[in-house]
Amino acid sequence: MDRLSQLPEALLLRIMSLLPAKDVVATMVLSKQWQLLWMLVPKLVYDDSYQDIEYGRFSRFVDRSLTLHEAPVLDTLHLKLGKTSCGSGDIRVWIKAVDKRCLRELIVEFDSNNSSVVLPVSLYTCCRMLVTLKLNNAVLVDVTSSFSFPSLKNLSLVSMKYPGDELIKTFLSSCPVLEDLVVKRCLDDNVTIFNVRVSSLKFLVLHNKGDPDSGFVIDTPSLECLDIFDNSGEFCVIENDMTKIVKADVCFDNANAQQLLGSISSVKRLYLCVPFSKDAYPVGSVFHCLVSLTLCTCETEWLNLLMCMLRDSPKLRALKLIQDHSFRSESRPCWNEPSAVPECLLTSLETLEWVKYEGKEEEKELAAFILRNGNCLKRVTISSKSTDLKEKYEILKELSLLSRRSPTCQIAFN
Repeated sequence: MDRLSQLPEALLLRIMSLLPAKDVVATMVLSKQWQLLWMLVPKLVYDDSYQDIEYGRFSRFVDRSLTLHEAPVLDTLHLKLGKTSCGSGDIRVWIKAVDKRCLRELIVEFDSNNSSVVLPVSLYTCCRMLVTLKLNNAVLVDVTSSFSFPSLKNLSLVSMKYPGDELIKTFLSSCPVLEDLVVKRCLDDNVTIFNVRVSSLKFLVLHNKGDPDSGFVIDTPSLECLDIFDNSGEFCVIENDMTKIVKADVCFDNANAQQLLGSISSVKRLYLCVPFSKDAYPVGSVFHCLVSLTLCTCETEWLNLLMCMLRDSPKLRALKLIQDHSFRSESRPCWNEPSAVPECLLTSLETLEWVKYEGKEEEKELAAFILRNGNCLKRVTISSKSTDLKEKYEILKELSLLSRRSPTCQIAFN
């Protein structure tokens, strides 16, 4: 302990920031030097399940420690709440207690079994200096007065419920410099159209496991990274092309992907899992900037979709095939060799990685086609799905005998 006490105060505070608040406060009994040090820790994490403390004692502990805390700037206040007795009144008191501390990051997360707590109005009025706000499993209250988060750059809304569509518009419009938005919807969140109209947004995660008649409207002209997963939504409307997009993960179980893929045709790195091929993106779209494509092979149409993407991605350098989900149909995809070899195979494709290769006839035909025409191929990596050593050996032997157009192409088996 003496050696620890000799460390610079700034380093001690940083170390203490890694501890739960209960342990931070407990350091006051170590020595006279430590008696007041905890009051300056810039990060406080309160977890009401920690050491199974009774909620009344936990609430009083939070009240008192926040009142005594003296750091002029509080970087993080993290509330992990699971007890059923917690309500909006407690949170209102705690938010007001740090109102003058220039709070930069507020995280409020409830246990999934206690997702009916309504967050207080003080959330909108007290935390104007927030840079990061993360809310999980709670209910946002409606407000009639205007509010603003002038410094908020990072917002996460996970399994939240809302008073209606309008609050979403009001909330996002109150964040003029928002750059990073995470939205993971749940059933019965009381929102039909989730409007994301943020001109400053650069990173967007949209996951929809909500009501089947719900959807998204997206207007994000500055977007650079997109992660969108929708297995239940009715619609996804894109109001502007995302010309600055660099990376996108697109996973749809419905026909919403067409307009979306058309709006991100300038993407450089793309993950794709959609259940169709002919209408996956608008006719005439060309992915001029696409250099890396990962395609999920769980859908029956994946093979046709792949050939479309190869045809329309003239600069593709890296291709990865992976079965991320269970195969969703008993029917197998059908291989039809294209009449013309895609330009990327002749001029740019350098690597092929195939994860969970099964050695089915259509897979062997595709592998043979790529190896036979891959003029620039440098490395092909195959991971077999089979656990039978004899079966794996036969698969690998077949692949190793396939002819290769590129004399420098190496085949590796994992």
